Amino acid sequence: MTRSRSQLSHGAAESSPDTRARLIDAAGEEFAEHGFAKATVRDICARAGANIAAVNYHFRDKETLYLETLRYAHRYSIEHYPHDGGLTPDASPKDRLHAFVRAFLAKILDPDRPKWHGRLISREMTEPTPALNLLIEEGIRPQFGALCAIVKSLAPSLGGDEIEASAASVIGQALHYHHCNSMIKRLYSERKSGFPFDLEFLTDHITRFSLAAFSGLELSASQRDKQRGAQAKRKHG
Repeated sequence: MTRSRSQLSHGAAESSPDTRARLIDAAGEEFAEHGFAKATVRDICARAGANIAAVNYHFRDKETLYLETLRYAHRYSIEHYPHDGGLTPDASPKDRLHAFVRAFLAKILDPDRPKWHGRLISREMTEPTPALNLLIEEGIRPQFGALCAIVKSLAPSLGGDEIEASAASVIGQALHYHHCNSMIKRLYSERKSGFPFDLEFLTDHITRFSLAAFSGLELSASQRDKQRGAQAKRKHG
């Protein structure tokens, strides 16, 4: 039996790149709102205006669709907000820290970034699926490693645990303005300036605050090492 022209046209539409993009966008909204377990392929396709068979054609199953949706959101972040801020590798550690903080804040504060991107990734952090391991290895770990390298350059006396904790503190300061967005808007509702969501102000503040903390930690680590050296010398002297 031959297929009609309308059937052929419909099949071509379901297999088009536009359909795939609509499915990812609709899946992002559904997964962000309901989580992986509760979101359904039927609702995703209805939201995308696509036939259910389109998910099988483009992604095979719900699990792969979820993984590709997460990957899309993270790739978007990497492409639009590169963590090095476009600086060359020979830039100073302070400049690299400033660029990293600015890129991270730009990502979470950008009003043009689809809202489901951040909500989906945040949901995956709190309600992890097997996809989290891949997301960490492909995107999060390399960026965290870059930040740890910056911290190490700024405070070379710190140990590995202190470096990772310091890097996490930098990220935590920025994430505060994402996760507590609604509360912060109400808390500072009387302010007339761009604070608390002015990108440049927050970038400068978090950078300066972190640099001061690194200096204090570096000084403490140096003094601790000297004390240990003196104690060892007295013990063996």
